[in-house]
Amino acid sequence: MQTIEQQLKEIKVVPVIAIEDKNNAVPLAKVLIDNGLPCAEVTFRTEAAAESIRLMREAYPSLLIGAGTVLTTHQVDEAINAGADFIVSPGLNPITVTYCLEKNIPIIPGVNNPSLVEQAMSLGLKTVKFFPAEPSGGLPMLKALSAVYPVEFMPTGGISPSNVSEYLALTSVIACGGTWMVPNSMINDGDWEGLAKLVKDINH
Repeated sequence: MQTIEQQLKEIKVVPVIAIEDKNNAVPLAKVLIDNGLPCAEVTFRTEAAAESIRLMREAYPSLLIGAGTVLTTHQVDEAINAGADFIVSPGLNPITVTYCLEKNIPIIPGVNNPSLVEQAMSLGLKTVKFFPAEPSGGLPMLKALSAVYPVEFMPTGGISPSNVSEYLALTSVIACGGTWMVPNSMINDGDWEGLAKLVKDINH
């Protein structure tokens, strides 16, 4: 059984998705799987998040599903009940992290400076999200953090086709999170062909 980290390393790019209509969840999951990106980080920025995760899980048991923008222990429960494989949060909240560890679900919290990396390590974490990546100093900052801390990073925030390969070239980076291949407007319009093309482009 592969760990979440091992699966993310193989996938390399995690689509960060805001689903506003749960009816779009399964068609979107199909696009991701059919085009070589069997992963989704569904953010809790919308009311449809938990139900979307549940529908994706039912339709595609093998899809790697993260619950993103998780801010509270209540949302952790919602994500677990819906079938999420892992939790992602924008910042490092010790209460949320500890709760996830107690519930035995992996959490990748957001950090962007040395003190937060050390706090994550003190909680027993080995993988963190570098967020928001570009506004926090981008590659130079990430290289500096990687030089001193034995943790792995998932940079998210400002990652795009123009810089994703540079981030992935760092040995400390397991995957990058991004929204460019899953624009909200295209999801809301049901433009599955357009999305398929964007997703397919990642692997080429």
